[in-house]
Amino acid sequence: MAVETALATDFALLLITATLLAFFARKTNQPTIIAYIATGLVLGPVMLNVVTESQLIELMSELGLGFLLFLLGIEMNLEEIKEILRPVTNIAILQTILQTSLAFIVPLVLGFTMIETIVIALCTVFGATPVIVKLLTDKDEITSLPGKIDVGVLILQDIYLVIILALFSAGTLTDPQVVGTTLVKIFVMMSLIGGLTFLLSRYVLPDLFKKVAESQHAFFIHGIALAFVFISLSLYLDLSVEVGAFLAGLGLGQIPYREELKERIRPLTDFFMVIFFSSIGLQLTTSNLFTYWKEAVFASAVLMIGNFIIMFYLIDREKFTPKTSFLGSINMTQVSEFSLVVGALAVTQGFVGNDILGYLSLMALLTMSTSSYLINYNQQIYQRARPYLERFESEDKQDVELKEFEDHAVVVGYDELTRDAIPLLRREFGTVVVVDDDPRKSDDLSERNIEYIYGDFMHGEIRKSAALKNASIVVSAAPSFELNQKILQDKQRDATAFVKAKNFEDAAKLYETGAHYVMMKNVLSGDRLSDYLELLIKDSELFREEVRGELERIHWRDKK
Repeated sequence: MAVETALATDFALLLITATLLAFFARKTNQPTIIAYIATGLVLGPVMLNVVTESQLIELMSELGLGFLLFLLGIEMNLEEIKEILRPVTNIAILQTILQTSLAFIVPLVLGFTMIETIVIALCTVFGATPVIVKLLTDKDEITSLPGKIDVGVLILQDIYLVIILALFSAGTLTDPQVVGTTLVKIFVMMSLIGGLTFLLSRYVLPDLFKKVAESQHAFFIHGIALAFVFISLSLYLDLSVEVGAFLAGLGLGQIPYREELKERIRPLTDFFMVIFFSSIGLQLTTSNLFTYWKEAVFASAVLMIGNFIIMFYLIDREKFTPKTSFLGSINMTQVSEFSLVVGALAVTQGFVGNDILGYLSLMALLTMSTSSYLINYNQQIYQRARPYLERFESEDKQDVELKEFEDHAVVVGYDELTRDAIPLLRREFGTVVVVDDDPRKSDDLSERNIEYIYGDFMHGEIRKSAALKNASIVVSAAPSFELNQKILQDKQRDATAFVKAKNFEDAAKLYETGAHYVMMKNVLSGDRLSDYLELLIKDSELFREEVRGELERIHWRDKK
């Protein structure tokens, strides 16, 4: 009983401390991962020493790593970078080679042993995928050209990460024959599992998740089940948990239901990530953390500057404009949290000691905290640097035109009201993006060649996928008052909004919030909605007169 009480207390302390530190991290525009690492440092031997890394925490942290790689795979939709796949591949391959070389030279110059230098070099070449994707998404820059380039490079980097994780599972890094044999085995096994992933994502998973998506519970369970199937297969083939989890996520990342699946799995992943990154802090003592603090500060500065120069050179080499080269480079300067993932595995395997993990932890904390400000203020920094970038301009450098949702129509809910209005919206606004949480409607939308996103529009990631803030008009057939309030708050100021209400009281509040027209259940038909939309487009003044009449009827109902 005492053991169970101690474990419950440890978990409570971890979660409460992580929540408090995450709150301060968000207030200071810092990644929450920094708060999780700091949680372990505060509660572990470095400061209070009130929580120890038990077997249960160790098991939970291993699951956390698996779920992190699973979510990472889901984030990677190859369709999103197909327009720039060739230049991104060129950039990613050369960037990996050059940054690995730089990451090898720095610790070697600083006096680390050869095995420590190899481990450090392999740990510090990855971009912080969750951090970069989250910050760019929050700034609505994830679909910009620099954002697409960074995401494409991160996708290929993360494949490299999975190979490194599998390599570190081998018994040695110094025997060339063992390393070579291990790499061949890894590539063969990953090719087999990767081929299976491709076949499933193309021929099985879309239909399977279309059927189970009607039940939100089953939808979530099937996603988790697939992860554990691939993890089991990976372990059976003598690969790591991370390889299986990543490839399972990669398969799910290619299906139409990925955004909703991400939103449902993210809370569980966040919980396990708290345990994983806290456990890294719990492993460290004060001496571990600060043994190489001077070297960590020096290496952080060199790598951030070096990573920026390497990325700028490679993006510029592909004939993108100086602005794209600058923004794409300044987003990718940090040492990733995955350096701690690989470093923790290296410690477990006995390649290096905890002092090297402390060195990597300091580098991650320093570079991630600094780069978060660089990303948040990248546009302002570019304006300051712009005069110095003019020398890189030339007529043969131009940016690729990406497919982006802009000045389009967003339709929330596909029913008899909105179905008849879509042809008019397509004629006037070009692109119509329909968001609905009923997978049975996907066939009809696909036959009509209409952009479709499966998911709950209350989720922020779903709204961003539909580019709500860039839309010229949004039509919501969802009767949820809270959802329609959120739509009115998030849309761009001058965008037109048609929303739905269950009663006259809600309708009045939605008009006050900024709705142009509120559709009432059992009052408005699909034909009538099309008439109102066409009236708005052709004669906005007459449309406003109609709305005034509608408001008068609502107020009359309220008084009555």
